[in-house]
Amino acid sequence: MRRDSHCLTHDLYEIWKRNRDGSYATKGERITNLLLIARQLREGGFKNLRAASLSPKHVDYLLNRWKMEGLATGTIKNRMAHIRWWIEKAGKAGTVPSENAALGIPARQYAGQPSKAQALDPARHERIKDPFVRASVWLAAAFGLRRGEAIKMIPCLAWQGSVLYLQGSWCKGGRPRLVPIRTAEQRAALEYAIKVAGRGSLIPPHRTYIQQRRIYDAQIRTVGLGNLHGLRHEYAQGRYEELTGRQAPKAGGPERKTLTGQEREGDKAARLKVSKELGHNRPEILMTYCG
Repeated sequence: MRRDSHCLTHDLYEIWKRNRDGSYATKGERITNLLLIARQLREGGFKNLRAASLSPKHVDYLLNRWKMEGLATGTIKNRMAHIRWWIEKAGKAGTVPSENAALGIPARQYAGQPSKAQALDPARHERIKDPFVRASVWLAAAFGLRRGEAIKMIPCLAWQGSVLYLQGSWCKGGRPRLVPIRTAEQRAALEYAIKVAGRGSLIPPHRTYIQQRRIYDAQIRTVGLGNLHGLRHEYAQGRYEELTGRQAPKAGGPERKTLTGQEREGDKAARLKVSKELGHNRPEILMTYCG
């Protein structure tokens, strides 16, 4: 293997193979996150990295990137746990502070916090100049997608009848998923995306993913749309209401503790379904989105 940025991927995989502590699920999550982190460092321009050469500047880059992506505090904490495991096994314990507070990572927040739901402003959306960005933003709003998913998607492949199929290579953690196509707005967003992308992805042929992501970030800032993670919150709350017939707690609906036994069963089923549509494996994550 060449001594370039791919060496970090090789090093981390070898460390993972030698240190198989933890449950089967933990081990699977660990290698998925470590390989993701290696790829993100490579995308950030850090070359010739080895497992033992991680430094505070690399961690700062990752933290800033994850915050820009609008990742939940819990997700960032989980990734930092994997990094600490990595540096301990690489004999570099102490490279990263043991306390998340020292890195500016706030305490995990679930219920009781204000809603972060954000509906897409049509006027601001229309002001986005790049049609690929405009299509990605529309899809993110219509299907509750993460930024990377909305950029990497190949719309003509994703649209499969009554469902949107998201390939693992487009998704966080490499986990594919299905999202139901239920509304005229979703179909309109897909039709526009296919018109823009043709048979390709929502990354123009002459650009890389990183280049398109930077253009995406710049253009949504220019029109005043923020980081748009609130679109996922809006999608989650809307789907919860559609499935239960009640507004989500963060949208003004009743708290779970006030529900009847039958209503709680419906609440649980709705949370599990919406969680999977968002690309999460744990229904409790819906506390962040819906309360």
